[in-house]
Amino acid sequence: MKAKPEFANLLDISQWKLTPYQILVLGFAGLIFFGAILLSLPNASATVERLGFIDALFTATSAVCVTGLAVVDTGTRFSIFGQVVILFLIQAGGLGIMTMATLMALLMRKKIQLRERLIMQEALNQLTVAGIVRLTKYIIKATLLVEFIGGTILAIHWYGEFGLKSIYFGYWHAISAFCSAGFDLFGDFRGYTRYVDDITVNLVITSLIILGSIGFTVISDVVANRSFSRFSLHTKIVLTATGVLIASGTLVILLLELNNPATISELSWKGKLLGSYFQAVTRTAGLNTLNIGELTNATLLFLMILMFIGASPASTGGGIKTTTVSVVVAAVWAHISGKQDAELFGRRISPSSVYKAFSLVFISVALIIFFTMMMSITEKAEFLNLLFEVVSAFGTVGLSTGITPTLTSLGKLWLIFAMFAGKVGPVTVALALALRKRKADIQYPEGRVIIG
Repeated sequence: MKAKPEFANLLDISQWKLTPYQILVLGFAGLIFFGAILLSLPNASATVERLGFIDALFTATSAVCVTGLAVVDTGTRFSIFGQVVILFLIQAGGLGIMTMATLMALLMRKKIQLRERLIMQEALNQLTVAGIVRLTKYIIKATLLVEFIGGTILAIHWYGEFGLKSIYFGYWHAISAFCSAGFDLFGDFRGYTRYVDDITVNLVITSLIILGSIGFTVISDVVANRSFSRFSLHTKIVLTATGVLIASGTLVILLLELNNPATISELSWKGKLLGSYFQAVTRTAGLNTLNIGELTNATLLFLMILMFIGASPASTGGGIKTTTVSVVVAAVWAHISGKQDAELFGRRISPSSVYKAFSLVFISVALIIFFTMMMSITEKAEFLNLLFEVVSAFGTVGLSTGITPTLTSLGKLWLIFAMFAGKVGPVTVALALALRKRKADIQYPEGRVIIG
């Protein structure tokens, strides 16, 4: 008689005493496997041949992690059902597991308990739990509004080209762009290359990507205060770093590709500027108007730096985040200039934030080196292309030189692990694997180490 309650307790996740980090990791993993099962069904395929499970798992991981790397062409290989499943996974991955769960709870009029609020705090990368439900509601409303506006503009613009299908195309690609996912339905892995000099498509897609990549807390702060001087330190850092990355990225790509006939040299100056700008913005989204496989090695290396930095905290994008790089740069500058503390916009950055930033960079670089090494063992592609693929996967970007469909099954699995680690965050994964925090019982005397 006692076995039944004990068995019931095993099924009750609240009895598992999981940390918020572990719940987030398991939540994303569960959604990925659920999506893989759906995408491997016969009616998810547009052909008579159903998708293999490894390819389905890769596609589901890429969608949930809002990456966009594809082993099969999304527009031609999947049926409408399969495409809708991918879109749902993109939306769920872009908003986050806890945001979607909160939405369901609100629709069912369930009360959000403290434990759920703590998990939401970690999922949204917030400093406190105060106002977390209100922020989640704002995220849902803002997401739906921005995606609706962007989708409507695209649907109207594409009506002459696609007819009524433009409605489906417009909203599908608006969601993909806002969630920083590199998926598209144009077929043959062409991406947005046909729209390289289309001002409307370029500006709408890049605007959606920028709004999705700066983070919901920044959007809320900008709407509420509307003055740079009144913005929080976080918002100032994000907006400044994002502007610098886009401006410098556009200029560097333009200069590096100016004489490349396979990319922008044959385009008009409007096309050159739009193509360079689009690729600088999509360092977080993986969409492309230029043929990535035809870029020069210098441009590929520069794009890897942009992809590694990625988007901002509490956003739909990946990477180590703009704030992390800003803190690292501030700390290095403080050391070079002889200052005791790292400073940004007249504010001192706490040592714990500096340690966390450097730890995140170190762990991320170590993971990229590991995955690239493993890929170099199993794959026959050029090293630079493999490194680009790994950085794109880890940064949840989705840009590719074109080698993704040719990878072996083991190579696909390595990229799956890279995308998953990049989405949930290397620090989150490390903390999720830690059973408990341990406080040092003793404090050792300070020692001196020669550096450099």
